[in-house]
Amino acid sequence: MILTMGAAGAIACSAAPAANKQPAARPNVLVILADDLGYGDLGCYGAKNVTTPCVDSLAASGVRFTDCHATAATSTPSRYALLTGEYAWRRKDTDVAAGNAGMIIRPEQYTMADMFKSAGYRTAAIGKWHLGLGDRTGEQDWNAPLPAALGDLGFDYSYIMAATADRVPCVFIENGQVANYDPSAPIEVNYHHNFPGETTGKDNPELLTNMRPSHGHDQSIVNGISRIGYMKGGGKALWKDENIADSITAHAVNFLRENTDEPFFMYFATNDVHVPRFPNERFRGKSTMGVRGDAIAQFDWTVGRLLAELDSLGIADNTIVVLTSDNGPVVDDGYDDRAKELLGGHSPTGGLRGGKYSAFEGGTRVPFIVRWPGVTPNGLTDSTIVSHIDLLASFGSLLDARIPRGSAPDSQNALDAITGRDFTSRPWVIEQAYDNTLSVRTPEWKYIHPSKGPAIVPWGTEIETGLRNEPQLFHTSDRDELHNVAAKYPDVVNEMEAIIAGERNKSK
Repeated sequence: MILTMGAAGAIACSAAPAANKQPAARPNVLVILADDLGYGDLGCYGAKNVTTPCVDSLAASGVRFTDCHATAATSTPSRYALLTGEYAWRRKDTDVAAGNAGMIIRPEQYTMADMFKSAGYRTAAIGKWHLGLGDRTGEQDWNAPLPAALGDLGFDYSYIMAATADRVPCVFIENGQVANYDPSAPIEVNYHHNFPGETTGKDNPELLTNMRPSHGHDQSIVNGISRIGYMKGGGKALWKDENIADSITAHAVNFLRENTDEPFFMYFATNDVHVPRFPNERFRGKSTMGVRGDAIAQFDWTVGRLLAELDSLGIADNTIVVLTSDNGPVVDDGYDDRAKELLGGHSPTGGLRGGKYSAFEGGTRVPFIVRWPGVTPNGLTDSTIVSHIDLLASFGSLLDARIPRGSAPDSQNALDAITGRDFTSRPWVIEQAYDNTLSVRTPEWKYIHPSKGPAIVPWGTEIETGLRNEPQLFHTSDRDELHNVAAKYPDVVNEMEAIIAGERNKSK
């Protein structure tokens, strides 16, 4: 059942919970993960032409970090690392996943959800997944319960998109089976060939009534939008893109209402602002930047709706809220939505070089806001270096969890740092570009390992990859990453290379 979520602007962004409230021994944890939201896309990070009052209110009642890093510049590896505490580049099967990928996090792996569940928490994953389902790629039977799904990864409840909105299958999966399944329209999915008689964006552009591709994204048509991959069937189970935010938010609200009397961990991953950007009509025109800006406004509403529900249920004082993004932003990522033309002076990266896919800072430096009433200071801006990779061990410290030997090998306890109580930066973080090129970021330096990759992302995004066939070293005062000083500081280059080599050797 989908709740009626109300008109845009009807949600009053919640005020800060009581500052003198003593933190509970077992607080709830809500992780809000945006999709392709850039460092500069929120009001509290300097956004132009769009307002984000609910996110800004969250920042005003918590800690806003200015030097947080996702582990990767693309979705699947970033999410894998966040949930497992293991860098995705340690495995060969963690690149951007197709919609019919088998489970990338394997059931035998220890996850953040496993950790919370072992501590007596109710656990949920809602929204975008993009980490595979079923045991083997391409062999899922979407017309029956999947034998391997999120229940095998520690999640008590899940309501997810198998991959992303631009990839089939375009249905929600609830607790391992298609939600609202329509037996009159059995589902078939293939990423190699189309099904006889099925239309595509390439061959039937006249049917693209809601969004047209700018490059790629011209295969099966669902809801007047062509996608990546081929799909047949679905019927009443097919989503409407304009209702995705409402649907995942309604299911999240239901989970909150059902779990007010016991601690919970919710991994809430939005589709906004990933392509195809097709926000609900009530958000159209909320920015001057077209549908990408309007999708940011929709994301802000989603955040406000969840925060308002925490307040309404009386559990805001007992809930840690973490808000961040999976990787850096991209403007044209395959659909003709005029996102680039309508920026109007707005910089999605906040002036950082690069963007999604890139080894430059714009690829992995992301917004990161934490609110824990009674612990986090109100309105603190913190320049401490933090990384998504440390969330698992940090929450493990909170729970006094016993993490199995070999699990979460790259995660470190940084609980005091991510709650604004300790300003000691991580000595370094590792970042991963789309081609698996690694970078090292320290408080003083940014180092990009040599790569033979192209200078520009090759499929039409116009983003600089940051890849060159020579070492690149930038001082962090060089925010634009324009002055490669590797030749001037060979000792620093050697130190950075030693860090990468040492980490790679741990995988052998």
